[in-house]
Amino acid sequence: MNRIIVLIFVGFLISSCGARRQSNPRESKSKPVVVTPLESDKEIKTTVISTTLEYISYFKTVAINEMHLYGIPASITLAQGILESGSGKGRLARQANNHFGIKCHSWNGDKIYHDDDEAQECFRKYKDPNTSYRDHSEFLANRKRYAGLFKLKITDYKGWAKGLRKAGYATDPNYPKKLISIIERYELHKFDKKFKDKRSKKKRSSEKIFKSHVVKKGDTLYSISKLYNTTVDEIKKQNKLNSTELLIGQQLKISTN
Repeated sequence: MNRIIVLIFVGFLISSCGARRQSNPRESKSKPVVVTPLESDKEIKTTVISTTLEYISYFKTVAINEMHLYGIPASITLAQGILESGSGKGRLARQANNHFGIKCHSWNGDKIYHDDDEAQECFRKYKDPNTSYRDHSEFLANRKRYAGLFKLKITDYKGWAKGLRKAGYATDPNYPKKLISIIERYELHKFDKKFKDKRSKKKRSSEKIFKSHVVKKGDTLYSISKLYNTTVDEIKKQNKLNSTELLIGQQLKISTN
């Protein structure tokens, strides 16, 4: 009986060792499988954006620059970008850098097909987001149906929002409300004031500021020009003088800038 028990125990040890040898990873000839994504699944390189605030922070400078070049409120451009692209997370933004949902129309560049009002509609594809912003500006500026918008004040974002819908930019009847809501929620209208301030400053700097000088005994155009840091010709031009002769008590306009 004892001999039978010993034989069974020895047999168990032999089978265990064989099993351990078979599971030795160094003896396995299998290799890990590398999965390559399909071409249609690949996305072009774009800026990774997690939140709407990050989107605004990244694109506000671009929107302001476009505002100065084309006269489109930065608030409208940003709000449209946020709405149309899902703050940069939508498929068109990720795979085509198209942040404004602009369709192909007469587009000769790269294209992407996407379900919108109808299945598999053609949309424009850009090399980078900045190109999308520039094309958005030119799209609005170069089409007659949007011409009326450029007569609005740069700070009239509500007028722009309603005008875009009326001109046919979007079919959603709530499109203006959505844009206005985004602008007011994130205070995007503050960026429009940068255009207003810049234009006002430029206007002020171009305006002539005059002082009045009353001619007294001993004054000459030369001495007056030195007093106000100007030239004799400038004083003559501003006062429509044909000669250098002056009369005591005569009033002259002198430019101080």
